[in-house]
Amino acid sequence: MINNFRSPVYSVKAIPLEKVVANSYNPNIVAPPEMRLLELSIWEDGYTMPCVCYYLKDKDQYELVDGYHRYMVMKTSQRIYEREHGLLPVVVIDKDISNRMASTIRHNRARGVHSIELMSGIVSELVRSGMSDSWIMENIGMDKDELLRLKQISGLAELFAGKDFSMSEEWQED
Repeated sequence: MINNFRSPVYSVKAIPLEKVVANSYNPNIVAPPEMRLLELSIWEDGYTMPCVCYYLKDKDQYELVDGYHRYMVMKTSQRIYEREHGLLPVVVIDKDISNRMASTIRHNRARGVHSIELMSGIVSELVRSGMSDSWIMENIGMDKDELLRLKQISGLAELFAGKDFSMSEEWQED
């Protein structure tokens, strides 16, 4: 399988901005000064990194997995929209929703800060979709203490349903 793997970046597509939609689970926040800097960067250097999307066949839309702020720059900057002819550079990944959420978090955590409220919402959604604590920790890159804090912050009893409150094997120190 590894020998046949081809990174999505080798297949960048120019997608009309109107066909791209935001996801509902991105916890990354960029302050206004950094957004202005991102707009300037894209104006001066062009789009140097494509957005990552999942293709929604039934809607003929591309749902963002990573690149929300690059997408927002094109939506809000007339000069960039016009220069780029309304086309956003996109690579497409084909993953189920849990793995798309994990991809979003991995992309974001490698770069910056997250909203705690939105992160706890993602953890809630992953637990509801049947992902184990081990899966969440491994795929989102968090340790057991961070996962526990996010579960506690969410305040949802269902996140702890069916769990013993002693240290399970997956939570024990190596």
